Amino acid sequence: MDKYDILVRILDELRNEAPTNYRRYYPAEDDKELMNQARSRSFIHLFFKVRYGLDSFTDRENFITDDPYDGGIDAYYIDKERKEIILIQSKFRDSKDNFEKKEIDMTEILKMDIFRITKGEKQDRNGHEYNKKIRAMQKNISEIGDIGRYNYRVVILANLKRVDEEDLFRLTGGIPAEVFDYEKCYTNLVFPIVTGCCFNADEIRINLSLSNKEGNDGRIVYFVQTEYSKCKIMVLFVPVLEIAKLMDKFKNSILKYNPRCYLSLKENNINTKIEKTIVNKTTNEFALYNNGITILSDGTEINSQIGIKDQAQMLITNPQIINGGQTAYTLSCIYRNHKDDLSVFEEKEVMVKVITFLDDNIEEDKRRALIEELSKATNEQSPVNEADRRANDSMQIQYQDRIYKEFGYFYDRKRGEFYDGEEKNYIDSGNIVNRSIFIRIAASVKGDAAKARRNGDDTLFRKESFEELFKEKDGYRIYMFGFFCHQYLNEIEKKYEKSANNKFGINTYGNSLRYGKYAVVNVVCRRYDPALSPTQYQEHARSLTDAVLKKWLSFEGYITSKTSNWDYFNYTVEEDGRTSYYYNFDGYYKGRTVNEDIKNYSFWETDLAGQQAAVTVEQGQR
Repeated sequence: MDKYDILVRILDELRNEAPTNYRRYYPAEDDKELMNQARSRSFIHLFFKVRYGLDSFTDRENFITDDPYDGGIDAYYIDKERKEIILIQSKFRDSKDNFEKKEIDMTEILKMDIFRITKGEKQDRNGHEYNKKIRAMQKNISEIGDIGRYNYRVVILANLKRVDEEDLFRLTGGIPAEVFDYEKCYTNLVFPIVTGCCFNADEIRINLSLSNKEGNDGRIVYFVQTEYSKCKIMVLFVPVLEIAKLMDKFKNSILKYNPRCYLSLKENNINTKIEKTIVNKTTNEFALYNNGITILSDGTEINSQIGIKDQAQMLITNPQIINGGQTAYTLSCIYRNHKDDLSVFEEKEVMVKVITFLDDNIEEDKRRALIEELSKATNEQSPVNEADRRANDSMQIQYQDRIYKEFGYFYDRKRGEFYDGEEKNYIDSGNIVNRSIFIRIAASVKGDAAKARRNGDDTLFRKESFEELFKEKDGYRIYMFGFFCHQYLNEIEKKYEKSANNKFGINTYGNSLRYGKYAVVNVVCRRYDPALSPTQYQEHARSLTDAVLKKWLSFEGYITSKTSNWDYFNYTVEEDGRTSYYYNFDGYYKGRTVNEDIKNYSFWETDLAGQQAAVTVEQGQR
C-alpha cells in the first residue's frame, strides 16, 4: 500500500464519518464518478481536520461550498486565531498517476470569484445567484467584529508547478496563495493524521486562577544562561482542567519532544492513582502529590489585567510537554469521561514549569541538544527505557522522514506513535516499521546476526550501540531492504502456522523462519543494490530471499557438521550402541559462530566443491 493508497483509505474513513442522511458520501462502490466526487469532498475534510483540528464532520462540512454556482470557491475557513480568511480551490485525482502528475488548470484559479463574493455581490457575472453555502460564507464574514484585522489567503489543494509565486499572486488578484501539491499533501496532511498530530499548537491560551497566590501574579520567574541558549524559567500553578483540555485537543502535537507519544502513555499504573486523586477527592491534594509538568516554549507571557477578578491568562508560543505527559494524558482522559460534569476539576491545580528559549537565532542542533538533556533530566523520576530515550535523536527523526517520503512506510521511533492511524483504519500494521525490528536488522546488516537475535532493546538502543548502528545518514536504505526481507519471512512463516507436520516450515527451510530470520537478512542484504529505486526494493528483496531459502537446508547441514559448532550440535553413543543427537538451533543463531558461518558459506556460488571438501576434513577430525 503506497502513499496514494493510504490517502484514499483515509478519505474513505472520513467519508464514513458522515451521518447517513449525507447520501453523497455513500455512493455505490462501482460508481466511479460519484465515488470520486465523494472523495474529492473528503479531501477538503482532511485539510480541515489536519490544518485546523476540526474533528466534527458537521463542522467541516459547513465550510465546504463546492456545489453549482459556488463562484469557483470550493471551501473556506475563518481562522480567528491567525486572523485569516482562507479560500480553497481543490482538485482530487482518481488515480495515483494523475494525483502526482496532473496539474490544475489555471482557468480554475481564474474562476475564483473572490472579489465579487467578498464585496457582498449576490450573483455571479452571468447573473446566477450564488449557492446557499456561499451566501452563508458572506454572512459569517460580515459578522466578524474586527474584520479590518483579517487578511485573505488562497489555498490550492492541487499540483501547480508551472506557475511561479509571482504569477500566482497575479492570478489570485494580489491575494497570497499557498499550494498543497501531492508531495505537500503526503507530508503535511497524510503523515500528521496517521500520527495523530493534527492541528499544531502554534499558540495556546491558558486561564489561570490567582486565588491562594502571593505576589507576582502567582508565579516565580528565573533567568538562566545555558551553554546553548539563555532561558526563562517560570513556575506557577495551573488549573488541571486547563491542562486536560490542552492535551485532549492537541495530543501528539504537543509531545513532539517527549520520549513517549500520546496513546503509549495509557500503559502505566500511575494513571489510576492520578485519576483517584482527581475524581475521588474534593480537596486539592493533587497539588501536593504530583511532581508537575514541564513545558518548553518559544514565548511565554502572562496578563492579569483581563477584567476578571483573581484571574489571568497565559499565552504560550509553540508549546511542547517534555515531562509530565503521563499526568496530562490522564487528565485528558478524565476530561473526556466527565465532560457533562466538570466539577471533579474544581479547585484543583498542578505545578507547571515553563522553560522559554530567549535566543531567537539558536541553531537547531543546539536547540535539540538542550531539549534532549532537559528531557533526560526531567524524566529520570519515572523509568524511561533506552529505546524511548533515543526516540528524538536527530538521526531517527531523519530516518523516519526519509523512510516515509521514499517508501511510504511509517517508522515508529516512538512506541505507539501510529496507534491512532491503526485504530482509525488509516493504515495497517504492515505499513509500520517497528523500531525494535529495524535496529535488529541494522545489527544484522552490519554483520552481527547473533547480536540482532540475542540482545534486548535496552542493549541495542544503548548510546554506544545506537550511534554505531545508526551512523550513516543513508543507512536507512539498506535497512529498509532488510526490512522487506524480514517482512517477507514473516509472511512465509504464517503459511505454516497450522501445519501439524511442518511447523515453522522446518522441513522446507530448516530453522530459518523460526530462529534464523536475522541470519537470512544478513545474507540477502549482501546483494543489496544501491542503484535500485525505492519502488523496486520489495520485489528484489523477496526474489533474493527465495533464492537464499532454497539453500538453507544445505547450510544447516553444513553447520551441524562443523567441529566449531560442537556446543550446539553433537552426539553421544550410548552403551547399547544407539546414537543420541543434540541440536540447539535456538542457541546457535544467538551464538558465537553464526556470523562467521553465514559469511563463509557459499550461498550464491553454484560450485560448492571446495566447501564440501572443508566439511569432509572437519568430519574426519572428529
